[in-house]
Amino acid sequence: MLTGAGRRARRPARFLRPLLFCAPLAFGLAKPAHAQEGARLHELPLEPANVHWGHYSGSLDPVLHIQPGDRVRVETLLARGLERLLLAGADPDQIPARLKRVEAEVTDRGPGAHPLTGPIHVEGAEPGDVVEIRILDFEFLHPFGLSYFVPGSGTLPDDFPYTYLRLTPIDTEAGVAAFTRGISIPLAPFFGSIGVAPHPILGRINSNPPAHHGGNLDNKDLVAGSTLYLPVHVPGALVSFGDAHGVQGDGEVALTALEVSVSGTVQILLHKDRSLVRPRAETPTHYIAMGLHPDLDEAAKMATREMIDFLVQEHGLTREDAYILVSLAVDLAVTQLVDGTRGVHAKLPKAIFRP
Repeated sequence: MLTGAGRRARRPARFLRPLLFCAPLAFGLAKPAHAQEGARLHELPLEPANVHWGHYSGSLDPVLHIQPGDRVRVETLLARGLERLLLAGADPDQIPARLKRVEAEVTDRGPGAHPLTGPIHVEGAEPGDVVEIRILDFEFLHPFGLSYFVPGSGTLPDDFPYTYLRLTPIDTEAGVAAFTRGISIPLAPFFGSIGVAPHPILGRINSNPPAHHGGNLDNKDLVAGSTLYLPVHVPGALVSFGDAHGVQGDGEVALTALEVSVSGTVQILLHKDRSLVRPRAETPTHYIAMGLHPDLDEAAKMATREMIDFLVQEHGLTREDAYILVSLAVDLAVTQLVDGTRGVHAKLPKAIFRP
């Protein structure tokens, strides 16, 4: 339960998926392989045994086994843990004790910055399949979020060659981050990092840059009501979550968003005999293709090619017409510029397709 200084305790606001959310078309994926009848809701709380810090790996033991179609309420700790949050002036009495236990007891960390909750083993998932992750809702675990930059980071490192930490109160009743007097930013929480395990031959990979496994996508469109599709590389998929943001702008230019700890509910489904090379997503209003590359131009090319492939495969367009349609109707947005691997996402409005 969130409490603010001088306020009575109140129940956290829940950021639910919109009612207009329809069964995802999954960029042409077939109906999930397993029925959802009897689907369970699992709890995956923040406990030291449930957290791997700073890496994805195919050799991790799962902390939870689920059936396709099950839902999971998963808790995540903000990126880099509590140290910077406290340095920014957070009241430790407003931070739940279980978060402090994770901070104190998870000492095997790196090479990345993100405490990740999981991994979750999806029964029946095999390499070459696709897992579908439906984002259902969020609740905040403390009444403030952290933003900061440090020397050598962000999009303008020469302009800001020093450290600055900023605590922003979260007003769940109003649904805003209270930035300053007269500036309130609507909350739009999402998991910055959702990923599956890479092939074991890759070993422990850094959680900071996104890649074929998903991971630190920092895509602000993955709020409640959206769906992410990831290719499976190991038996069980081994899905993990972390790096929650209360709100973020496209680009995440200063290095951080509003870094928060959350409880988020997801539903994980499985598509057999399908394949993806890169993560894809959709919202109630758009299909989203993603490009991930250290060079921003190459990331834009990847996202554009992914969208062309979708239009050719699922709507029967020629490559030439698909290329033109992307130019007419698709928006390219910079997902983030600060994780080493840049991200570009291509957004295609569903409204252009007649029933």
